[in-house]
Amino acid sequence: MVWHGCRGAFANFTGATLAESSFRASDFNNANFRRTKLYAARFSGCKLTGADFTDASAMEIGIEETLLINARLPGFSFRNDRLRKVDFSQADLRKCDFRQVVFEECSLRDASMAGSRFDGADLRGADIGGLRLVDASLFRGATISRAQAGELLGELGLKVR
Repeated sequence: MVWHGCRGAFANFTGATLAESSFRASDFNNANFRRTKLYAARFSGCKLTGADFTDASAMEIGIEETLLINARLPGFSFRNDRLRKVDFSQADLRKCDFRQVVFEECSLRDASMAGSRFDGADLRGADIGGLRLVDASLFRGATISRAQAGELLGELGLKVR
């Protein structure tokens, strides 16, 4: 199923099977995707601010140029995905699986990430602002840039030169 140029703020997809669906240039702000099945689904150029993906299952999902600000995605699996221009600012990403994910021009700023896994992830293309060094253990095994390392140390009041 293809959803192109749709406006569906507050739409309710609860429990729907949306496998291999394509969402392009659509606005589904505050939509309910709880318990949906999203195998091989694609989101491109979408607005999903405040959307709720609690208990949704996904594999091989593709997301690019999409706003997921304040979205709820607890326990969501992005494993082995490439995320391009995805804004997860202030999103609920608790217990998400980001293992082996490549982030390109993404934002994780001020997102809730307790219990998430980032082993083997490439975070060099992600804004990790707002992350406290206390939370840095979440990123064990991930790759970050020198600038990001400087930001983390700056949170402790250290100056990196």
